[in-house]
Amino acid sequence: MFDNLMSRRLILRQSACGFGAVAANALLGSTFAVPAANGGLVGTHHAPKAKRIIFLFMFGGVSQVDSFDYKPALNQRHGELLTFNDARQLAKTGKATEQKLLASPWKFKQYGQSGHWASELFPGTAEHIDDLCLLHGMHTEGVAHGPATLFLHSGSTNMTRPSMGSWVNYALGSENENLPGFVSITPKAPGGPRNYGAAFLPPKFQGTRLVSTSAEQFAIENLTRDDLPISEVAKQVDVLKRLNRIQLDRRSTYDSELEAALESYELAWKMQRMAPEILDLSTETKATLNMYGIDDPVTKDYGQKCLLARRLCESGVRFIEVNYGSDSGNWDQHSDLPKHADHAKAVDRPIAGLLTDLKQRGLLDDTIVWWGGEFGRTPYSEGKGTGRDHNPGGFTVWLAGGGIKSGFAYGKTDELGFAGIDERVHMHDLHATLLHQLGLDHKRLTYKHAGRDFRLTDVHGRVVQDIIA
Repeated sequence: MFDNLMSRRLILRQSACGFGAVAANALLGSTFAVPAANGGLVGTHHAPKAKRIIFLFMFGGVSQVDSFDYKPALNQRHGELLTFNDARQLAKTGKATEQKLLASPWKFKQYGQSGHWASELFPGTAEHIDDLCLLHGMHTEGVAHGPATLFLHSGSTNMTRPSMGSWVNYALGSENENLPGFVSITPKAPGGPRNYGAAFLPPKFQGTRLVSTSAEQFAIENLTRDDLPISEVAKQVDVLKRLNRIQLDRRSTYDSELEAALESYELAWKMQRMAPEILDLSTETKATLNMYGIDDPVTKDYGQKCLLARRLCESGVRFIEVNYGSDSGNWDQHSDLPKHADHAKAVDRPIAGLLTDLKQRGLLDDTIVWWGGEFGRTPYSEGKGTGRDHNPGGFTVWLAGGGIKSGFAYGKTDELGFAGIDERVHMHDLHATLLHQLGLDHKRLTYKHAGRDFRLTDVHGRVVQDIIA
């Protein structure tokens, strides 16, 4: 009888068949990985239609009635006073309030063979309308940015729970042993690390944060040493790895956090050798750089992020979040709705470039591109009649690729674009559907913590079968 649990490394070291099992695992692939003591890889529950997700997060809340949810009645009734009894107003005033309708300042037109509507804010993205699946009846939890952003990422408005990227990483891992399974590019939204954190999942499944450098390039923090040649760094890393493993094996009880930390250091070393090549955009052709808008100061920043997303996608990263917006500038226009035009101009060409590039390379077939914010905006005015308030009750998100129907619109808001009234999709439903496309059952993807099984969708969520091709 054993007095203490043995570590995975100790078992492999002392078992005659241990390395044979490792070799077999390498041949069989990660879906059938030998379960690790800290949870390891779950693998798929059914045949996947997508291998990865690129999430284009529009922090602040894009106005659906000014982008992809055309409402002629809103223009016709501009200035009319109506009583709104919504969650945002109830949270602010405790009662229904009278508000003045605000027409969209931008023109809409139909695009593609599907004939779906889009405003002049997104002409580049609209050219891909036949590749998109527009979800017009989205609704979510949280009326303020912090709770709603946290809910978008983790399925909870207040508890610290694993982000969706961490759940995907926990289940599937990376397709590349030298790169993480989850990367968040310049995250700056409320909630900070919780939006890409692993919470109670083993720490190695948290997102790797990719940041902008002073040279308008991107890097993984604390990954390189400029004062030593790579050969000397390699020697140091090798010594540290051996010392760390000796220390881990000598422990009388299994320490999942220590093992996760050591594995993260080893992964960091692998990334140090491989990531610089992936982050180096100079290897791309001028035509590709221009396609993403990197030749224009207005679109350069988000264009670089989207191009990096494609490179990470090609390299085997499972979940890539491409963030737009910060506390100093985002889609949250309470009193200056015309600023939507500035933000749209910064992201539209890069997004169109990403869709074009993925499609040309055959990557869109097994990659889901997910675009949207934490909520939408109201059809009534705010801030002296020049802005719009938060609207969690009805907004638009679009998806493309990865076995999702294309040139398709699902759900509907009322005639003013305020609340979802038909084929509504809750954020839990969206999470469940995205996991489904990756071959994961949202009800079975669980992790035991504090005495009960947790999942991304809590006790809710349904797979929206109608949008699956």
